[in-house]
Amino acid sequence: MTAPLPSHRKSLRERIVHALLFEVIAVCLCSPLFAWFTDHGVLDMGLLNLAISLMALVWNMVVTRVQDGLLATYMLDKTWRVRIAHALVLEGGLAVGSITLAAWWLDISLWQAFVLDMGILLFFMPYTVVYNWLYDRLRHHFISPSTASH
Repeated sequence: MTAPLPSHRKSLRERIVHALLFEVIAVCLCSPLFAWFTDHGVLDMGLLNLAISLMALVWNMVVTRVQDGLLATYMLDKTWRVRIAHALVLEGGLAVGSITLAAWWLDISLWQAFVLDMGILLFFMPYTVVYNWLYDRLRHHFISPSTASH
């Protein structure tokens, strides 16, 4: 069996699938969980999560592309440190936009939106690390170099 391409050689199609899967799973997990915690409806939380996911989708593509470029340029491995740094940059950058959006969408104070965002961050930090680790493990087993580059 041939080894899959390194992550910095993912095709655009694979990058899109990677990001979409991340967001779909996250919305399905977060919407009912945060509706329960906040006493807002599942629909309100679902639409807010969807809007934040769209922001995150674009941000994820940018951050992952930069990371892959840095890994390739400096010939680094995807260690746990790199994965954690990736999660910190990804979620930290997303927090900036999501706090304002949550305050407006749910008609809550910026402080309440910040607290909500901290809850979301506490969910996404381990989720991001685990999702990307599992994705890479599954990718190693199921994607061959010939299919990854198309």
